[in-house]
Amino acid sequence: MKSLILAASCAAAVSGLQPAKADTASDAMAAEMYATSCSACHGRTGRGVSVYPSLQNRPVEYLVEKLEIYRSGQAIGPNSGLMIPNARDLTDEQIASLSQFISATFQ
Repeated sequence: MKSLILAASCAAAVSGLQPAKADTASDAMAAEMYATSCSACHGRTGRGVSVYPSLQNRPVEYLVEKLEIYRSGQAIGPNSGLMIPNARDLTDEQIASLSQFISATFQ
């Protein structure tokens, strides 16, 4: 468990992300997931890159809803082909943690 938290903290530090509060394994996991899976398209600061949307100022509920839709395989926009495979294997806990991290970090 300590190695997971350390790895996630390192990933967040390397990527320049400062999670609002990464004192649990869930928070650390979410920071690592964002740094390794989301930041390439949505940016290190959540502002979006090119045609990829900003995640700034998005409420948790909005993010959970979108990730659950993508996880179900339903296309809801032009980037669905990229989002569906990324969300396909996410658990409810991962979706909740990632959504909370994004909402709290990119206010």
